[in-house]
Amino acid sequence: MKLSHSRAVFMMVVVTMMWSIAGVTTRHLESAHSFEITFWRSFFTVLSLLVILPMLQGRVVFSKIVQGGAALWLSGVCWAVMFTAYMLALSLSPVANVLVTMSIGPLLTALLARFVIGHRLPLRTWVAIGVAGIGIATMYGTQLSAADQPGQLLGTLIALCVPIAGAINWTVVQRSHAQGHDVDLVPSILVGAVLSTVITLPLAFPFQATPHDVGLLAMLGSVQLAIPCILSVWCARALKAPEVSLLQLLEVLFGIALAWLGANEAPASSVLLGGSLVLGALVANEALGWWQRRNLV
Repeated sequence: MKLSHSRAVFMMVVVTMMWSIAGVTTRHLESAHSFEITFWRSFFTVLSLLVILPMLQGRVVFSKIVQGGAALWLSGVCWAVMFTAYMLALSLSPVANVLVTMSIGPLLTALLARFVIGHRLPLRTWVAIGVAGIGIATMYGTQLSAADQPGQLLGTLIALCVPIAGAINWTVVQRSHAQGHDVDLVPSILVGAVLSTVITLPLAFPFQATPHDVGLLAMLGSVQLAIPCILSVWCARALKAPEVSLLQLLEVLFGIALAWLGANEAPASSVLLGGSLVLGALVANEALGWWQRRNLV
């Protein structure tokens, strides 16, 4: 499916809105917790993808997985880490903490690409990494001092696995592309969902989810994860990397707002301060880079 630029922008905004419902939805679960939440969401993601992918790509999608090679499977492992860590983090830490921590993904990706692929980083990106680091340190410092809430710090640390895995995923794809081997991220999403389901199944026992919980998690597996992940891959083909990075930040804003309005989970002042530094650094870095490239044309 080919998208025009304007349609890709609109679709990416819709994608971030779909992603952002995870936090507020988990706050309305009755009995499911921890690994069980992750298992059910990943399980329903697999079911959704098994229906959607053959409709879009035909049975060839399964041969792509078998013949995909190490890069595709490593990408799948990264997706599995992201799927699993995200839900575990949400079960331990406030939504705002998790989303702000995840938002440093573009900067971690740039940093990893610098050392693995050799991409040179402009001064503005190094400054952005420093400012974002201060923002994250502000959040972590407050949680370290809150001895009565050790789960929040653990949840934030687990959330850090999401941007790290995302950075590795992007680097693997880019390195494979540079070597003449393109990795199709769509089937690798299915690989990641299957791995997440298999890994979390034994840890999910004994099941405690009510039918209400299973219904909500089924919705997350399809509407919040499977569908928007596929759409985001398509959007990335029509948008430039800085545009995608900036639009993805909307998930942070939407997610915090939904948790605040829909679950009465107001972000702490330290999160607002640290998040402002992180998001400000990201926006300034991408916007300045975009402006510089346009002036060179």
